[in-house]
Parts: sequence; structure tokens; C-alpha cells
Amino acid sequence: MTGFRDFLTRFRPAASPGRAAPGGVPADRSAELRAELAPPLALLEQAEAEARAIRERADVAAASRRREAARQAEEIVAEARAEADRVRERAADQVLRAAEDEATALLDEAEREAVAVRDRAGSRTPALAARVVALVLENLTAHLVSSAPREGHRSPGRGRPQEGGP
Repeated sequence: MTGFRDFLTRFRPAASPGRAAPGGVPADRSAELRAELAPPLALLEQAEAEARAIRERADVAAASRRREAARQAEEIVAEARAEADRVRERAADQVLRAAEDEATALLDEAEREAVAVRDRAGSRTPALAARVVALVLENLTAHLVSSAPREGHRSPGRGRPQEGGP
């Protein structure tokens, strides 16, 4: 557009009639050409003004679109964060449930082992009790036998009174 404007404005009237103007056009023809070019220059200026107005509206629209896009992006990010939080909560719940299930299984297994140990101990208790009673009786018998007086041996103060006694 600038080149076209330069072309339209380079014609100047000549210093004297019949002489050529700097653009190479005779002076009498220069005024005629300027008159013919006035409407296109006005259209050119009008087109430039409209182009500036369109550019300004486009800049405003672009800024508005950028703000809207930024707002939508923020909404999408907020939704993604919320979804990530929900996923973390579900994952944590699943981990807790798995841990509870594992703990329950371990407790059940420990209880089964405790019952088995009690059962084994319960079935051995009468035999153990009989063995303990037998050992106690053996010890008592051995003690009684060792503490009983032997035949032919008399303890002092038993049996006949000794001589020189009261």
C-alpha cells in the first residue's frame, strides 16, 4: 500500500507550462492526473483506516480468545488435579483394603496355629501329668527309702533305755 501511495503522490506540477514535471509528465497533464487520482487516494486512505480498525478488533478478539483459552486451560488443569486426587484416594483405599485383608489372613493363620498347638498340648497333658506324678512318686519313694532306718540300726532314744540314763 505504501508503494501505491508513493506512486499516486509523486506527480507534481511543472514550474512552467509545457515543461515536464520531475516524474516526466507534462505540467498541464499533471494536474489532470492528480484530479483523476484523488478518488483512489481517498479510497486508499479509507482502506487503510478500515484495515487499522480491523487489526484493532482482531487484536481485541485475539486477547479475548487468549483469556478464554487460559480460563479453559485452568478449568481443565483443576479437573485433572481433582481426578488425580480421586485416583490417589481410590489407590490409597485399595492399598488399605489389601493391607487389612493381609493382616486378617495373618491373624487367622496365627489363630489356627494357636489352636493346633493347644490341641497338641491338650492331647499330651494327661500323659505329661501321669509322667510328672510318676516322677514325684519315684522321688518320694527314693527319699523315704533313703531316710528310713536300716535294719539292726537303732536311733538313740528309741527302744531300750541306755545304761546310766535316768
